[in-house]
Amino acid sequence: MEYKGKRSFEKKKPAALNEQEDEETTVVEGRNAVLELLRSDKSVDKVFIASDIKGKMSDIFLLAKEKGAVIINCDRKKLDSVTQTGVHQGVIAYAAAREYVQVEDILHIAEERNEKPLIVICEGITDPHNLGAIIRSAETAGAHGIIIPKRRAVGLTAVVAKASSGAVEHMAISKVSNIAMTIEKLKEKGVWIFGADAEGDTNLYKAGFDGATAIVIGSEGEGLSRIVREKCDFIVSIPMKGKVNSLNASTAAAVLIYEAVRQRITED
Repeated sequence: MEYKGKRSFEKKKPAALNEQEDEETTVVEGRNAVLELLRSDKSVDKVFIASDIKGKMSDIFLLAKEKGAVIINCDRKKLDSVTQTGVHQGVIAYAAAREYVQVEDILHIAEERNEKPLIVICEGITDPHNLGAIIRSAETAGAHGIIIPKRRAVGLTAVVAKASSGAVEHMAISKVSNIAMTIEKLKEKGVWIFGADAEGDTNLYKAGFDGATAIVIGSEGEGLSRIVREKCDFIVSIPMKGKVNSLNASTAAAVLIYEAVRQRITED
């Protein structure tokens, strides 16, 4: 695939791309997710541990104590009554308000690593399991950040944190008011925008993900909105060889993200 000119990524402090986000309380459930929360640099207020499995949570207990979190042993029924995931595994943590980053912070992460930006934009993901899986794939692939919308999409809930297996604690996430405007500002900073769509005219394996890249994943039901689709530089499709002609949002995101990783490894 040939570009009509080369968009250069500016390695300088960019202007603010989005406003300060509203604070949210972070609730994390499940052993792995809570462990990753405690290992992160985020402050943790309280950790509730079911009294019947205290001995099996020694690693969580020690990390929580090191962080200065309040550790509360409680009846498992209490956890059952407040769980959001339904599978708390005997431990629930309440952290300080979620710290979203600014979009320019994501660009700075790439700059600090001396890498070309790799960003995932989730336009309207409503299933928390899908968002959690996308965050997990992005984090394991070394992506620099994820952008989600303020409205009409799932936020960083306890279900998302659990579905990400704790990857959410290590991923820079920005929450913006307007995805289309954010895309425009990313383009001004030298980032190429690739929208994912089954009807795309650019084959995944011919897309140039080796430059500064943002991959846009649409909503589960509607895909990319018209305005966001129009803002994309390329619309990329994944070749389908079977009788089922579509992938769910998180699987499609993983395929695209790792094709970007492959291209960058090959380039290096």
